[in-house]
Amino acid sequence: MTPFDIGLIALIVMVLLVLAGLYIPVALMITSFGGVWAIKGNSALAVKLMALAANDAIANYFFGIVPLFVLMGFIVAETGMGQDAYSVANAAFRRIKGGLGVGTVAANAIFAAITGISIASAAVFTKIAVPEMIRHGYSPRFATGVVAGSSVLGMLIPPSLLLILFAILTEQSVGDMFVAGVIPGLLLATLFVVGILATAYLAPHRLGNISYAGGADEGFGTLLRQGLPIVALIVIVLGGIYTGFFTPVEAGAIGAIFALLFGALSGKLSWQKLIRILIDTGLVTASICLLIIAAQIYSRMLAFSGLPAGLAEFTSSADLGYWGLMLLYVGVLICMGMILDSSSILLIMVPIMMPVVTPMDINLIWFGIVTIVAVEIGLLTPPSASRFM
Repeated sequence: MTPFDIGLIALIVMVLLVLAGLYIPVALMITSFGGVWAIKGNSALAVKLMALAANDAIANYFFGIVPLFVLMGFIVAETGMGQDAYSVANAAFRRIKGGLGVGTVAANAIFAAITGISIASAAVFTKIAVPEMIRHGYSPRFATGVVAGSSVLGMLIPPSLLLILFAILTEQSVGDMFVAGVIPGLLLATLFVVGILATAYLAPHRLGNISYAGGADEGFGTLLRQGLPIVALIVIVLGGIYTGFFTPVEAGAIGAIFALLFGALSGKLSWQKLIRILIDTGLVTASICLLIIAAQIYSRMLAFSGLPAGLAEFTSSADLGYWGLMLLYVGVLICMGMILDSSSILLIMVPIMMPVVTPMDINLIWFGIVTIVAVEIGLLTPPSASRFM
């Protein structure tokens, strides 16, 4: 067999292992090791490749951005800032028909801007927003759909771990990825709001037997106290990055410090919670680093096999063109999103596509945003939408 054939077989085996339930990094490492061994005929060389890739993958100061933003996100989630964001958004939209749905989207967008973890958004708002919406007459189907849909905003609105992962895989600037994700993220949130309002006024029966969110209005002082820490974190972290005052790593550190300070001042951050936050941060960081190491090993195996170069040549000979390639790529991402998680899709597809899109002079920052949006669509397409519930 040629190296190309071995690379193609390794890719198919890896996908089958993932579908069988094997942990993604393990599947990547096993197939990469086997692929290099088969290509070079030397197991010692395959072991050395894995060791070098593991060292090179995360031996960089810039990878400090991962635990810092994860730490900030967990502090925000544990100290109830997500609930505060929902309270403020609910107060702003409670008198509008369908306002609780709009408030949920707005709160999720705010929460995404300070955590970057979609699972955290889904977990927080499933507990906060869904029961509240059902209590006010929204159907469970609509309530859970709004939460599931708006939770993916955390993938696009910076700081986003997926944007960071894409930047690492493609050796692009994390700051540039963050800047590029703002307008598409806000536009997506706006479209969610427009869809909810259009449904509420044109087909209200689809929302359920809704009522206005009555009850006493929150005082201005209460809303200010709830919203000020969230706004301050957004201004400090994103403002520091966009103005160039902080590097993304420094912004993550400053954000984690201020989140810790706000949590302590609010009295909602106990020692027990802090210990749990640190443990969860370590677990998530270790998982992400393992993913990055596995992706680096996988990329090198693909380079040895010549599979990406072969696909690039096939694409050129097939004369798909710019739009044909992008439509095919987005379609594949959406289909993969039905069965795989977002980080796995990036780890599998981005190393394959990079040699294909680079000769076409496609802007990789733009390509990354398109990739994240397509992954979002795939994650919301059944049967995968159930993972958010």
